[in-house]
Amino acid sequence: MDEKKIIAIVGATGAQGGGLVRAILADPKGGFSARAITRNVESEKGRALARMGAEVVAADIDDDASLTRALQGAWGAYFVTFFWDHFSPEKEIAQAGAMARAAKAAGIRHAIWSTLEDTRRWLPLADDRMPTLQEKYKVPHFDGKGESDALFTAAGVPTTYLLTSFFWDNLITFGMNPKPGPDGELVFTLPMGEARLPGIAAEDIGRCAYGIFKRGESMIGKRVGIAGGHPTGVEMAAALARALGRPVHYNAVTPEAYRSFGFPGADDLGNMFQFKRDFEGDFVGARDLDQSRALNPALQSFDDWTMANRDRIPTA
Repeated sequence: MDEKKIIAIVGATGAQGGGLVRAILADPKGGFSARAITRNVESEKGRALARMGAEVVAADIDDDASLTRALQGAWGAYFVTFFWDHFSPEKEIAQAGAMARAAKAAGIRHAIWSTLEDTRRWLPLADDRMPTLQEKYKVPHFDGKGESDALFTAAGVPTTYLLTSFFWDNLITFGMNPKPGPDGELVFTLPMGEARLPGIAAEDIGRCAYGIFKRGESMIGKRVGIAGGHPTGVEMAAALARALGRPVHYNAVTPEAYRSFGFPGADDLGNMFQFKRDFEGDFVGARDLDQSRALNPALQSFDDWTMANRDRIPTA
């Protein structure tokens, strides 16, 4: 039997990376093995991955040498950053640069960079339809990732650029769940108007990434957008109502109102939703459902996801 190709996964204890580890391990005849890269191999999540059969290796994504060592001998690598740890696009860009340099130094044959649009291509900083944030960005957690695409290209790393979508898991972990209104009935709030919102189960991101790795060199250099569905706010509220067994009303607030909600990152998310609403055609068009399903035949729709997770979605 041929030796399995190692895929090294940054952020393996997180939503995207963990999904990819599980996808690889669920396909023992697929020709790949999973190397989970994490800061702390002794964490409970790290130990759990090791018990599942992943190789677990320590590395610091802020340290080129540490990353290069962790990537040695790997055929492929999955790279992701997590803006919400620090709220700094500059830190994301620096981390992406470290990943690109390490991938080149380690001779990675196929990298996937989890990215998003640089919204300043649509909305220059001088465009007052949307406030500029942190002096240099419109949607900081998008723009830093989009700006970093060029770092992988410049480093000469054979890369697929994976455009992700809104995580439906945000309804469980990020406070975006439907909440009781004054009358006690559930209200689902988004500043999307009637526009469609491409979304995906976090687990399906890893499965789609695995589909890209399985296709190999034909995917290098491509931008691949993925989603499990393109529901509107009204459709999402209806799916939530079916899953929860009680009425859920869609509350279409304005982006201005959403930016004023006051929680950390509300201004960034308000701008993000405005971008998706105002440039719906481009954003939806970049995330093809048929292609996503071809990469991941187990792709979940929003209805599928809400029914499977109805006991985990908070309603308070």
